[in-house]
Amino acid sequence: MLASMTGFARSEGNTASLSWVWEVRSVNGRGLDLRFRLPPGWDSLEPALREIAAKELRRGNVSATLTVKRSGDTRLTFDSSVLEQVLALALDLHARIPGSPAPRPEALLALPGVLRQGNVESEALPGEAAEAARAGFARALTALIGARQEEGVRLTAILTSLLEEIASLRRTAAGQAVDQPAQQRRRMLDAVGDLLAERPSLPEERIAQEVALLAARSDVREELDRLASHIEAARALLAEGVAIGRRFDFLVQEFNREANTLCSKSASGELTTTGLQLKAAIERLREQVQNVE
Repeated sequence: MLASMTGFARSEGNTASLSWVWEVRSVNGRGLDLRFRLPPGWDSLEPALREIAAKELRRGNVSATLTVKRSGDTRLTFDSSVLEQVLALALDLHARIPGSPAPRPEALLALPGVLRQGNVESEALPGEAAEAARAGFARALTALIGARQEEGVRLTAILTSLLEEIASLRRTAAGQAVDQPAQQRRRMLDAVGDLLAERPSLPEERIAQEVALLAARSDVREELDRLASHIEAARALLAEGVAIGRRFDFLVQEFNREANTLCSKSASGELTTTGLQLKAAIERLREQVQNVE
């Protein structure tokens, strides 16, 4: 099943002394980039969490945030180091301003970072919580994979529709390009005829050879054949589904190369218009492919 790289999941739980919440987000990325935000003292969990995630995910920028609180604990505490710094600054300022009031304790405690609610984040990781946190992350990761697969179903429908649009435009371009070499040759011969009328000394045979060469170069059948082959390859990738993002991205570059050449060789306004429509559809395809795992 095709999976997107975009998703979100959340899991929560508690032990006798703790409550915790995992939030895991994923967006598209060139490779697998895992970023964890863990409370102080919980960093020892990260290696195991990375191993779990790396086994399940192949691509995407993934951020996982763990929030923990001590159940039923509403105690207030202060950060002694911050308080000492704030007090020293307040006393220094008081000494510099004659007649100013002395620093008041309640004013110092009201400053940001001095007083905070006591919670488990400032303490060492309890042994009972480690396994619960790992299990919670595993559940959040499973939910994230499910969300990415659900998004992948919608993404498959979009990609299939875009491939059908590109295939239809290719067929239109093929019909418009059938007579292009002959039209280009006639146009060039008319221009050469006007030139020969003015300068009859030019060798007609050499001019005819150049005209034939330029007409051959305007033939876009090869580009259209390669584009048809790329469309079939893209459909095969969609049928394969799993871990196709990098290959699909490379294939879309080939789509774009053929469309660019088609436009540069076009000798008619209608074929140029179709070529530009092809380029626009391929760009929409490229944008969607960026989300495929």
